[in-house]
Amino acid sequence: MLLPNKTILTSATAGKYAVGAFNIQNMEGLEAVTAVAEEESSPVIVAVTPGSIEYAGLAYLSNIVKTAAPLVSAPMSLHLDHGEDFKTVLECLDAGFTSVMIDGSRLKFEDNIELTSKVVRAAHPKGVSVEGELGRLAGVEEASVEEKEAILTDPDAAAEFVERTDVDALAVAIGTSHGAYKFKGEPRLDFGRLKEIRERVDIPLVLHGASGVPSQTIEKATRYGAQLTGAKGVSDENIRQAIKLGIAKINIDTDLRLAFTAAVREVLATKPAQFDPRKILGPAREAMKEVVREKMRLFGSAGKA
Repeated sequence: MLLPNKTILTSATAGKYAVGAFNIQNMEGLEAVTAVAEEESSPVIVAVTPGSIEYAGLAYLSNIVKTAAPLVSAPMSLHLDHGEDFKTVLECLDAGFTSVMIDGSRLKFEDNIELTSKVVRAAHPKGVSVEGELGRLAGVEEASVEEKEAILTDPDAAAEFVERTDVDALAVAIGTSHGAYKFKGEPRLDFGRLKEIRERVDIPLVLHGASGVPSQTIEKATRYGAQLTGAKGVSDENIRQAIKLGIAKINIDTDLRLAFTAAVREVLATKPAQFDPRKILGPAREAMKEVVREKMRLFGSAGKA
């Protein structure tokens, strides 16, 4: 049975752990996520982006998740990640999603409130959770003080945003960024800002752009032809600190993509005669499973189902 994120994240906040939201694009990704959730007895959020919907189709993705859900005894949700417009949200509500994120962070504050509130009014009567976002994920190392303040989430604005929109979770910007190239120097997350937000906001907080980009995966992918020089992610210690300060949901996409790519490249490079998709994608699925397992243990959600 698929549950709303509000149910899953309320338990995480109370238990002081975080739940991973793992992005999927295909069957292998879903199998990796759900299999490990069952093995680790961990709550899990299966996340789908508009890009994945465009690639695989909303009906296909929603139906394979709904088919897999009864096979997983752990709490599980189907979540729209970074929904960009109201139309996409409505389509996902009709398709049986139990949680939606509307990303109005690119908009002016009042416009973000208006769009997010509109989504809340559509989703809540259906029992669907809503995640909003305030602040933007972008590289900030070389930005001026004023530019950093414009990019990162303002604690006072966060409190007002939550009160006026009635969202169930809030994605905050504290210095992370999407993709494999998050930092030019040492990672510097604004934990002081996160602490202030937590003091002003009483709903679950979300960290996007939190993949670790492990060096061993980069080395493996590079060995078989990938070009990933300079890729760097968020350290495990920073993740642990973020959870201590109130992060209850952590999005993981890049690490899954890197593990998938490295495994596929290895098979194609070392077994050039292989043309069976099962023998090519099977190792990729296993590599993604190990990423999911490591994250669930890192986040503290393993054994919490």
